[in-house]
Amino acid sequence: MARPRKPLLSRDRIVEVAGALVDAEGLEAVSTRRLAAALGVSGPSLYNHFRTKDEILDAVADSVSARVDLSMFDGGQDWRGALHAWAHSYRDALADHPNIVPVLARGPGRRPAGLRLADAVFGAMTEAGWSPAQATRIGALMRYFILGSAVASFARGFVDDRAAYDPADYPHLGQAHLLAERGREVDEGAFETGLAALLDGLALQYEALKGTV
Repeated sequence: MARPRKPLLSRDRIVEVAGALVDAEGLEAVSTRRLAAALGVSGPSLYNHFRTKDEILDAVADSVSARVDLSMFDGGQDWRGALHAWAHSYRDALADHPNIVPVLARGPGRRPAGLRLADAVFGAMTEAGWSPAQATRIGALMRYFILGSAVASFARGFVDDRAAYDPADYPHLGQAHLLAERGREVDEGAFETGLAALLDGLALQYEALKGTV
């Protein structure tokens, strides 16, 4: 019987299927046995491409990082505009794959796309005049904010039941039962409000920095 012209398995295919499992069922759904069954191969076949489950999850996380637009750091925008555009691109990528956020929150490690992302932000900040120490803090601050916004929805944490918010107990939550149905509007508005506040604060620090030069 002739051998197939294309290999049955590849790193990209494993990452694709593992990513779909994470999206649908969470990190715990990923196991070598489950992946092998979904791919129609034997379990040991996976080890020709990845040594461990953690390596697979790292690759899934990096595939999400690779979707974040970094073109705004190529010199076409000022540092504030670049951070604003990047933050939205990063959040959009995470919003499509929230279950992988805990892996991304560990930091880039050795993941190529994650390292390119960190390099782009740090490079743009230092080129704009921030000190290396401050550029590092800005990169960390932005990641905390963006990743935190992607972990869960604030608005959808409330239930669509007026009776749950008895004014005798919660006098200021009379409209809280409406939040869930307006989840996207509330959460996106909160993200933009927080992002503007962060960038406004950094702009003040930047003005002070430039005033001392």
